[in-house]
Amino acid sequence: MKFAPDDLVRPFAGLRPAPGRAADIAAPPYDVVNTDEARELATGKPFCFFHVSRAEIDLPPETNPYAAEVYETAAKNLQSFERSGALVRDSAPCFYIYRITAGGRSQTGVAVSASVQAYTENRIKKHELTRPAKEDDRVRQIEAVNSITGPVFTVHRASAELATLFGAVTSGAPDADADGIGGALHELWVVSEAATVASIGALLNAMDALYIADGHHRSAAGGRIAASRAAANPYHDGSEAYNGFLAVSFPDDEVTILDYNRVIRDLNGRDAAGFRNALADQFDITPKGAPIRPAARGTFGMYIDGAWALLTPKTPPVTDDPVERLDVQILARMVLEPLLGVTDQRTDTGIDFVGGSRGPEEISRRVDSGEMAIGFTFFPTSLADLMAVADADMIMPPKSTWFEPKLADGMISLPLD
Repeated sequence: MKFAPDDLVRPFAGLRPAPGRAADIAAPPYDVVNTDEARELATGKPFCFFHVSRAEIDLPPETNPYAAEVYETAAKNLQSFERSGALVRDSAPCFYIYRITAGGRSQTGVAVSASVQAYTENRIKKHELTRPAKEDDRVRQIEAVNSITGPVFTVHRASAELATLFGAVTSGAPDADADGIGGALHELWVVSEAATVASIGALLNAMDALYIADGHHRSAAGGRIAASRAAANPYHDGSEAYNGFLAVSFPDDEVTILDYNRVIRDLNGRDAAGFRNALADQFDITPKGAPIRPAARGTFGMYIDGAWALLTPKTPPVTDDPVERLDVQILARMVLEPLLGVTDQRTDTGIDFVGGSRGPEEISRRVDSGEMAIGFTFFPTSLADLMAVADADMIMPPKSTWFEPKLADGMISLPLD
């Protein structure tokens, strides 16, 4: 089957762990750990992918993670992994079935080269804006290692035909598996048989859209790489590897969204009592003796001055706008902007975000430490809400969704040479 540049996806000749090596290589995504955590996790593991994705761990502790030598070290390490035989390249374009199992649940998707053209035409749909500094970092990383090593997590509408194909492929032993990465088992099957590659491609490319769930900075960086390389290539025809970015797409009926919570550094000139008084104009405040994970949309947990409370709007907003009805937007409009002075969550240094996998206890820890003054917990945004926002060509507030479990880095990469 011939794939066109404007197809949603196409197969690619991937770079992946050699048989029996995935457990030595696979690592959590680069952006869910800090440098110290990455260094600790990679201790005694010379082929851990943090040596590529967080290469500052191989340099002096005072090294700036965005220094030129970090990217240079990442490139040298990836080349070394391949020369040693720890990583191998497939000789022909393939798809790769990727399964994650955690907490008794599995989700099975497929690693693809996702079309940059489809991304720019919004057929691979985003729901979030990016932070320029983080996007720049991914561009520099990709250029240095000449590969896309961090997969974008996408979602497609569930297909019985695709599920049948995935089931047939995964009935055999995986070509790579790594357990305990981010608390999950990661398994990879190589799909090289031409008829199966064609069938998977045809089913995915018949869909109206793919939806980016996690990885907006990585997809945006892939788009920038493609544009710059196409402009520099007088023979550009759309078939080049740089015209795609690495994605793993899962059916929408298998993925799980967790809450993505907020902590704010100060109370915008108020003390705790004054803030509660201001909040009481619009919310019922119910004290609670334990950390709160809201049980229903439209309610919020709040931690301030050593105590938890449940917040319920006295007059819940009623709207058909797919963004304005999101809990993260309701709290922004009613609390973060007017009371706490946080008007741009993308750029304001007084706000930070805490993924739901860390639990509300992380909120109270950061407030109790004095680092932050207040924290809020949410009921998770639904996948239906995410798709509705993306289908309307609208943008969610930053960090509205936390997908768990995360994909591992190092299980599959997309070389650009």
